[in-house]
Amino acid sequence: MTQIKNIGVFTSGGDAPGMNAAIRAVVRSAIYYGIEVTGIRRGYEGMINGEFFAMDRKSVSNIIQRGGTILKTARSEQFRTPQGRKLAYEQLKEHGVDALVAIGGDGTFTGAHIFGEEYDIPVVGLPGTIDNDLLGTDFTIGYDTAINTVIDAVDKIRDTAESHDRVFIVEVMGRDSGLIALRTGIASGAEAIIIPETETNINVLCERLEHGRKDKLSKIVIVAEGDDAGGAFEIGRHVKERFPHYDTRVSILGHIQRGGRPSCMDRVLASRVGVAAVEALKDGHRNEMIGVIHNEISYTPFEHACKHNVEINPNFLKIVEILAI
Repeated sequence: MTQIKNIGVFTSGGDAPGMNAAIRAVVRSAIYYGIEVTGIRRGYEGMINGEFFAMDRKSVSNIIQRGGTILKTARSEQFRTPQGRKLAYEQLKEHGVDALVAIGGDGTFTGAHIFGEEYDIPVVGLPGTIDNDLLGTDFTIGYDTAINTVIDAVDKIRDTAESHDRVFIVEVMGRDSGLIALRTGIASGAEAIIIPETETNINVLCERLEHGRKDKLSKIVIVAEGDDAGGAFEIGRHVKERFPHYDTRVSILGHIQRGGRPSCMDRVLASRVGVAAVEALKDGHRNEMIGVIHNEISYTPFEHACKHNVEINPNFLKIVEILAI
């Protein structure tokens, strides 16, 4: 057992629905175990600049249902340098913080891993990212809300597509991962999905659009922003050139996918891993991400969780092809 007296909690990188639920769980779990909690605003940048404040039960009242993060988030070029990390460590010592809970994604955990190796301070991480691209957890905090936001938007776009017999190329987030596009493509009944994990073949896409149901003039194509064809506008250009008679439109969903009230699934996941993070620090864990695999709490070293090598299930791609007929 490690004697932890004061846990610092912060959010870093892109915001994700459910981060506030995770903050709440960390704060209330720490208080339950008699540990003080220090909130750190604006991630690693705030850590360097000394943006610390004491948190109590009241600090996290009425936030479980809110999107975004009450602790704010920012990217930090300073923290990428040894000098910046040294300043961050000195601030932690000055404020009596002797353990950290980092809520974020790949970049957050990369920084946490380096920091935890350089300085004698235990750090654990909670997977907060809409991309669901971390190893060591079945789902990340924010993913469920994001894909439901996409589905809601695409359902509305489908209404317009059918009313005007249009082809819509819809771009969703996913610079390195196509997991948002993959699930939403299936759930929205898309004719095709285009993701970074597979090579984009414009000719195959056009053939699918041309030889699909002849009585179905409205079609939806879901594109992850990181595809190798240049994004939704470039794909839309190819489709317009090939089928000038199609009324082809492009819609970029953008940052609406990050916001909004977290779903029940995200709130529960955030609460589970938040409690587990405090218990992990008490038990001596460090440099690990806390996740849930097969409905059980899991612990994955940062260096493994940080790798963008989550494999795409080929059955999902086959499902899209089969159901698009």
